[in-house]
Amino acid sequence: GKNGTGGALIPKAVASIRCATAFFMRARFSRRLNLGVQMAYWLMKSEPDEVSFDDVLAAPQKTVAWFGVRNYQARNFMRDQMKVGDGVLFYHSSCAVPGVAGIAEVVSGPYPDASQFDKKSHYYDPKATPEQPRWISVDVKAVEEGSYLPLSEMRIMPELEDMVLLQKGSRLSITPVTAAQWKAVLKRLRSAAK
Repeated sequence: GKNGTGGALIPKAVASIRCATAFFMRARFSRRLNLGVQMAYWLMKSEPDEVSFDDVLAAPQKTVAWFGVRNYQARNFMRDQMKVGDGVLFYHSSCAVPGVAGIAEVVSGPYPDASQFDKKSHYYDPKATPEQPRWISVDVKAVEEGSYLPLSEMRIMPELEDMVLLQKGSRLSITPVTAAQWKAVLKRLRSAAK
């Protein structure tokens, strides 16, 4: 988010710069083939005053571009490990009650983040060029709303004790989630929504 390490979202049309650069091509072709590879799961943080899960639900095709990630490890997760079909726990951060607001999925491969080239954006990076972008985006689609799962409740769920988000000092805007953690969160979101 606004501290330069978080993710943010904008409508897909605004982030449509998709350069055929070496960076982009390397990222696309270095990815695992999606044939027979088990689905991966991610927790992705967004500041709800910038874009909330409700905003994603209201977006065209319930899809937005994830942009503004300015941490190399989080960027590398997006570029090197995320694939179409991966599950996303859409997490509201930097707000009164942080927590998982909904379920989404990754619906595109990586492409250059348009905000790095926009001099008016607080995500502008003067070292990035269309020929050599430094930051990437992926498109994320809302899949399921469920009920809100606050961070305070996540902290007391035994199934989540090893979750990266809950570890001391964890500040990454994108973190991997295990299949067991994913199932535990989905079960909680769905049971509380009834």
